[in-house]
Amino acid sequence: MTTRFLRRAAVSLPVLAALALVACSPTYNWRDYTSAEGRYRVTFPAKPASATRAIDLDGMRVGMTMTAAEVEGATFAVGAAEAPDAARARAALEAMKLALLRNIGASAPLSASASASASDGSPGRATLDVDATGTAQGRPMRLVGHFEARGTRFYQVIVVARDKTVPPEQIEQFLTSFSPL
Repeated sequence: MTTRFLRRAAVSLPVLAALALVACSPTYNWRDYTSAEGRYRVTFPAKPASATRAIDLDGMRVGMTMTAAEVEGATFAVGAAEAPDAARARAALEAMKLALLRNIGASAPLSASASASASDGSPGRATLDVDATGTAQGRPMRLVGHFEARGTRFYQVIVVARDKTVPPEQIEQFLTSFSPL
């Protein structure tokens, strides 16, 4: 009887330990990420993956590196690229915003704000924020994004998900964790 119990325990313990780990793992497993080529830091809600591809932003062709993580169908992503000059980097912000709004079929954002400043010591710094809803593949979608240009570098920091599936505090944590280096 003791041998039988020990055999069952030896088989059951690893299974129980694995179940306990799964049960304890949070949906949002936040981790710091620093991009060497994109020169930024951000906190992702899961392990991110990166890919670089050529994009066209109103006639300006650039290689954009996208780093993204997905949690329960929501995509948390940062895109980074460099323009030939600061003016074109600033212009890229609006082009990225419009392209993303088209992707979700949004006619106009729920809210948007823009600013340009050099008071923080960053020459040619500009930002644009957007919160919009639309429809993609017949499903209601939400895009929350922060677009930023610093000198010739520009970034898009976005969360795209089915409308109302991502808690606001998770969106806020991701967007506010972004920091160009």
